[in-house]
Amino acid sequence: MIALVSGFLVADNSLLAAYNEGFEKYSIENGHFELTQEAEEDLIETLEKEGVTLYKQFYVDEEVQENNSTMRIYKDREEVNLACVMEGEKPGQSNEIAIDRMYAENHELSVGDTITVGGKKLTVTGFVALPDYSCLFENNTDMMFDSLTFCVAVMTPEGFETFGDDHLHDTYAWKYVNEPVNVIEEKEISDDFMKVIAENAAIKDFVPRYANRAIQFTGEDMGGDKAMILLFLYIVIVIIAFVFAITTSNTIAEEASVIGTLRASGYTRGELVRHYLITPLLVTLLAAIVGNILGYTVIKQYMVDLYYGSYSLPTYVTLWNAEAFAETTVVPFVLMLVVNLAILISKLKLSPLKFLRHDLHRRTKKKTFRLNSGIPFLTRFRLRILFQNIPNYITLLIGIVFASILMVFGMMFSPMLEEYSEQIVSGMFADYQYILKAPVETGDENAEKYCVTTLETTSDKYPVEDITIYGLDGSDYVKIEPEEGEAYVSNGYMIKYGLKNGDIITLKDKYSDDSYEFTIAGEYEYPAALAVFVSRREFNERFDQDEDYYTGYLSNKELEDIGDAYISTIITEDDLTKLSRQLTVSMGDFMVVFNYFGVMMFLLLMYLLSKQVIEKNAGAISMVKILGYSNGEIGGLYIIATTIAVVISLILSIPVSHYTIKWLFGAYLYTEISGYIPFIISNTIYIKVFIYGILSYALVAVLQMFKIGRIPKSDALKNVE
Repeated sequence: MIALVSGFLVADNSLLAAYNEGFEKYSIENGHFELTQEAEEDLIETLEKEGVTLYKQFYVDEEVQENNSTMRIYKDREEVNLACVMEGEKPGQSNEIAIDRMYAENHELSVGDTITVGGKKLTVTGFVALPDYSCLFENNTDMMFDSLTFCVAVMTPEGFETFGDDHLHDTYAWKYVNEPVNVIEEKEISDDFMKVIAENAAIKDFVPRYANRAIQFTGEDMGGDKAMILLFLYIVIVIIAFVFAITTSNTIAEEASVIGTLRASGYTRGELVRHYLITPLLVTLLAAIVGNILGYTVIKQYMVDLYYGSYSLPTYVTLWNAEAFAETTVVPFVLMLVVNLAILISKLKLSPLKFLRHDLHRRTKKKTFRLNSGIPFLTRFRLRILFQNIPNYITLLIGIVFASILMVFGMMFSPMLEEYSEQIVSGMFADYQYILKAPVETGDENAEKYCVTTLETTSDKYPVEDITIYGLDGSDYVKIEPEEGEAYVSNGYMIKYGLKNGDIITLKDKYSDDSYEFTIAGEYEYPAALAVFVSRREFNERFDQDEDYYTGYLSNKELEDIGDAYISTIITEDDLTKLSRQLTVSMGDFMVVFNYFGVMMFLLLMYLLSKQVIEKNAGAISMVKILGYSNGEIGGLYIIATTIAVVISLILSIPVSHYTIKWLFGAYLYTEISGYIPFIISNTIYIKVFIYGILSYALVAVLQMFKIGRIPKSDALKNVE
């Protein structure tokens, strides 16, 4: 546990630091804009009077023939957005190219390979990470980045010129002479700058850094991964505390005679407490040392590779992480000390005589109740074993519940993402959702006008996140008709924030002090985003727009009479499935870690708890051996009794696991991450957990049969009761 969680937190902290340092180290732009044609020198001079320095960032988008993907090629940039070489070297000849590292790994490309880009054969000289593309968003309006079908690359100026002007984009990056102090000031400055550009040239695109998803998405997204691993850590720490308690109790039970003898010989309780504390604390200390070594080496590198599989991050330096040390080392050590100390102090209050008799109960044992003599003898024997070991089987139930929670947690995410993807696609408004740069009419009578904007949440309990506000009137695509003063809220927003009809929500403009209140009139099934739906008329009134203002169209077919210059983005099914595809690529290997760890913990708990039943009944098993029963027959009595308890525990653990994880989603996970992932656990997950539980117990039962075989007959003769 220490190695796994420490490795993740160290990797997360180190990479996040490298990402943040990259803004200055690689001179990341404050924004960029694209013009319809190359700017004249006098235009450059006019724009630079606005307190900025401009840099040419021309690029071409060309098709990669081998895998039908798009490659965005820049000249090697030397003043802004500097490339970080991850492997190999930058191109030196016109027929050479250095490509994004993550794209290369996804397509199994190596340095020295040849690829066909725009009809030209190019040799890959190296892998790079471009700081303005830490997430591979092809367009800033894309819902999700895609490292499978989009790549960025750099070439020599001579190589770049060979592609001509057919796919050339006249783009310029800018850096402020004086950096804005916050995002509000940055927006005001960039808005003013955009107006100046528009007055002097024809703009095709304008993206300030604060709104550039290719730059900002990585830093915002890494926090959600940390919240997930910490939730996993807290579950495991609870399980570890439980294991500590069980093993300590077992140790005292096994060595009761020794403890009684030592106490009778004059040893104090304090001496025995210190004696029994030394071993578990040394084991924990050893685990801390080995775990941190592994965490900072092997596991950290594995976690780094997972991050590098999602983001185009630059090189990093491993940093000491005090939080990781506290969470994974200090907390378990203190937990081990407190749990063991509490149990030892409590147990050692018993008299030496009780220890010598192996009677570790504080209360006098109750007389056993009679079983009907009509019940077959072996059945009565098994029932007696069950009744006499109820405390042990309750402990077994608790352990199996903990193990099941961990296994379900590890196995649920991949099926959950698949189901979520299907829900998103089925909940689409229309086959095509157009968002326009400016209102423009279409001749398609079935296309429906709508309004859309984004506001921010103001809750102190949850992280700040974007809420999409839609304005619609009598829509054929969105099956609600909000009246004046009413607002419908998406189901994900309602569930995550615990909202109900009649509640008032307050949202604010990200770049001003303006705030807006909405009264919830109902819920709308829309899993793709956290959204609020109002009438189009109310939308325009609230946001000071003309009565006939709109920002896009909903349509079930492509609108061919709207030019590309007017379109900001088109949301289709492919855009929505891109989300699931990329999450599966980036999270798939990470979930494997949870799965394996869950199975290991399940086996460990099953072994410890069933072992406890055998050890606490060693005297009775020894007596049965004296009476002539074989090891197989004894196993049939004790193993079958424990099997019944295991099966019942596994069945009971399913609903407990379900509601516990559901509670953790609402109480912790939703308060730490932006966005909404629905709580979905497939029934097949619970079937798998049950099957794994039975198989685990079958393996453990074989081991317990060997243990039964090693119990000597002399144990029964030592019983002084």
